[in-house]
Amino acid sequence: MRTAARRRILLPLGACALSLLSLLPATAQTATAQTGPAQTGPAQTGPARPGTAAERRVSAYLDSIKDDPAAQRAFFAALPKGGDLHNHLSGAASTEYILGLAAQDGMCLDPTTTAYMPPCKPGDRPAADTTTDADYRRTVIAAWSMQDFPPGESGHDHFFDAFNKFGDVTWRHRGELLADVTNTLAAQNQSYLETMVSPASEEAKALANKVGWDDDFAKMHAKLLADGQMDAVVAAARKESDDADAVYAKTAHCGTAAPDPGCKVSVRWISQVSRGSTPARVFTQMVVGMRLAEQDARFVAINLVQPEDWDSSLQNYRLQMRMLNYLHTVYPKAHITLHAGELVPGLVKPEDLTFHVDQAVRTGEAERIGHGVDLRNETNWQDLARTMAAEKVAVEVPFTSNAQILGVKGADHPFSSYRQYGVPIVLATDDPGISRVDITHEYQYAAQTYGLSYPELKDLARASLAYAFVPGVSLFSGPGKSAVVTACRSDRPGDPAPHQRCAQFLEANPKAALQWQQEGAFTAFERQYGGRG
Repeated sequence: MRTAARRRILLPLGACALSLLSLLPATAQTATAQTGPAQTGPAQTGPARPGTAAERRVSAYLDSIKDDPAAQRAFFAALPKGGDLHNHLSGAASTEYILGLAAQDGMCLDPTTTAYMPPCKPGDRPAADTTTDADYRRTVIAAWSMQDFPPGESGHDHFFDAFNKFGDVTWRHRGELLADVTNTLAAQNQSYLETMVSPASEEAKALANKVGWDDDFAKMHAKLLADGQMDAVVAAARKESDDADAVYAKTAHCGTAAPDPGCKVSVRWISQVSRGSTPARVFTQMVVGMRLAEQDARFVAINLVQPEDWDSSLQNYRLQMRMLNYLHTVYPKAHITLHAGELVPGLVKPEDLTFHVDQAVRTGEAERIGHGVDLRNETNWQDLARTMAAEKVAVEVPFTSNAQILGVKGADHPFSSYRQYGVPIVLATDDPGISRVDITHEYQYAAQTYGLSYPELKDLARASLAYAFVPGVSLFSGPGKSAVVTACRSDRPGDPAPHQRCAQFLEANPKAALQWQQEGAFTAFERQYGGRG
C-alpha cells in the first residue's frame, strides 16, 4: 500500500500467508540473471547471451507477430514471469473488488468518493449505489484508480490521493485482498509474491508516541524493547497475520478440493515504514518490521513507503538511512529494499535528485532499490551503477507506475542505463489495481520499447526469483551463476520427478525449488511458441 496522510491509511493492512507457504528465515544467496557488472565502463546493450536454439526460435516467433496485438498479448500472458517483488497489497487489488467490499460492508461515500463506515451523512451516498448506478460507478472507479485520468492533471497527486479514498476499506480486508491478488498472479503465470503491508500499525504508533524520540539509536532501541513493549507489538502483528491467514484460506478455498489458482502462489510479506512520519515512529516501525523478519517466516524485509518528495520525507531522508545502517547491525538477517529515486526534476529541488539512490545503497544497506528513476541525476551516477552491479543490488522497475506518477517513459527512463552497467533488473507492477495494468503489460512494454529478445525477457523473469528474498541457495552456480548446481545437473531442469539427490536439494532450498518450477515452465513455453526442434 502507498500509505498517505490520513489516519486510516496507516492502519495495518495485514501480513498473512498460509502456514504451508512458510519457510525458515535465512539470508538468501542469490544468483544474477543479468549481464555481469562493468568494471571500467558500461557494457554494450543487447542480449545478455546468444540464446539456445529453442530460445532463438521463440525470438523468431516474437518477431513474426510484431504487428499482431492479439497474438502479442497471448504470448506475453503465457510467458512464465516468476515473481512480483515490488507490490503494495491495497494498490494491487482490483478497484472493482475493493468497491465491492465497500458495498458489502455498507460503507458510505462522501462527495470526494472517500469511503467511511456508516451511518451516512446527509447528501452522501451508500457505496452500494455503485452496483445500480453505472455512471456513479464509473466516477468512483476513476477516482480510485488511473482509469480515464484526464491529460494535463497531476498523475502524481491523483495516484496517491486514491489511497486516501479507499483506505478505510482495504485495512479491514487484507485476507480477501490477498486472495484477489494471488489469483491475478496465477493468471499471469507468476509463482511468487512479495507484497507490502503495515503490521500492527496502530500499536507501533502508540509505542512510538509513548517512548518519544532519542537521537542516540542504541538508547532509542533499548527504550522500545524495555519491559517487553516491543515484544507486545510484534505479538500483535503476528496475531493480525494469523487472523488474516484464516480469512485468506477461506476466501481462496485453499486446502479444499477446489482451491483457487492463487493458492499455489508462494507469498512473503514486506513491512512498510511510513517515511513521512516522525522520527520516533519511523524508527519504531523499522524495528517492528526487522524483528518480524527475523522471527516470523512469513515476513522477509522492510521498505520505506509514502511519497519520497514530501517535505518530511526529504528533510529526514539521510537520518532514515542512518537508522537503517544502525539497525542492520542489530538485525542482520532482516532484508532491506527501499523506494529510492522515485523523483524527477521539477518535483523536488535539483539537489534532492543527487543522492537518494546512493544513500540507500551505501548507507541504508538496501539489497534492492524500488524505482530508481533519478539515477542519471545522482552525483557520479556511473560509479553508483558500477557499485550496484558489483554488489548485485537489483532495481525493481514498474514502467507504468513511473509513467503515470512521474511522467517518465521510453528513452527518459533509466532502464537502458541500468542494463548498460550490468545492474540486475526485475520488472514489477507496484500498484496494478490503481494503474489498471498487469505484469503481462509490463513485459510487453519492455520488449516493444527497448527491443528485447526472448532470451533477455527470460533473464528478466529469472531475475525476479534470483533476487527474491526466499531462503536457501540458488539453483544456479558456477561462473556467471549460469550452470545448474551439481546436485541437479543430471536432471532436466523442471522435471517433476528429479533423482533423490536433486529432490533433497530442492526440498532444502525453497529458492531453488521455485527456480526449478520456473525452468519447467520455460520448457513448456518454448515448445508451445518455438516448436520442439
